Amino acid sequence: MKKSATTPRHSVDISEEAGVRNLHFGSDWIQGAMRIARPWSLELAYTREMMAGLLLRQTGQWPRHALLIGLGAGSLAKFIYRNLPNCRITVVEINPQVEFIARQYFKLPDDPRRIDVVIGCGADYMLSGERQFDYILADGFDPEARAGALDTLPFYQACRARLSERGLFCANLLGRNKSFQASAERIRTAFDGRLTVFPSCDSGNTIVFATGGEPVDVSLDELRERAVKLKQESGLDLLPTISRLQLGASFPDSRLSI
Repeated sequence: MKKSATTPRHSVDISEEAGVRNLHFGSDWIQGAMRIARPWSLELAYTREMMAGLLLRQTGQWPRHALLIGLGAGSLAKFIYRNLPNCRITVVEINPQVEFIARQYFKLPDDPRRIDVVIGCGADYMLSGERQFDYILADGFDPEARAGALDTLPFYQACRARLSERGLFCANLLGRNKSFQASAERIRTAFDGRLTVFPSCDSGNTIVFATGGEPVDVSLDELRERAVKLKQESGLDLLPTISRLQLGASFPDSRLSI
């Protein structure tokens, strides 16, 4: 594939340590990881929390179509592919080299019926189309962990416009410590205040969920029940996330509402 003028020029590197294969964008910063013995699992804590949307909606036939902004090591795409067989996946990745490495070294499936990788700028993609998605996950960064155009009000507004009625938007605010409040406020503005901010992971990642359609209204007890079921079905354990939510936020009537 011919690279466009917007293709990043930084290198894409791989390292391995203690049975974990890591992806780097020209620096020591880990942009993705896979435990070699468990290639379908979510190795990094923040990727596990980005799948917490499965607790906020009754799954069943949800989501039917997920959009991932940023491919990285393909962890989220692989998890959805394996555990949500009725979900089609669109990935927008600016660097074609990342797609090659995800397939060659991180076991990203080659199944165009279910995984469509679009090479291009995530912000341009969101601003130039009308197709709607049930689950939009934004996790795109440069080597310095900057999100650039993926952390702007027009981008967040476009994400809201591209959500289905039951759609959820999820953003990883990694690397935005100094501007965290500004980032959260942009999402708050785009979604008319309908968001929830998870307490930061030990790694410093902060995950935000937002919606503009059907409300999320679920009790903490229901979240636990759904987390137990999800763990049984997929191996993904989000019970620690619920405990952190209880410790780090106030929930009127013990309910999470967006």
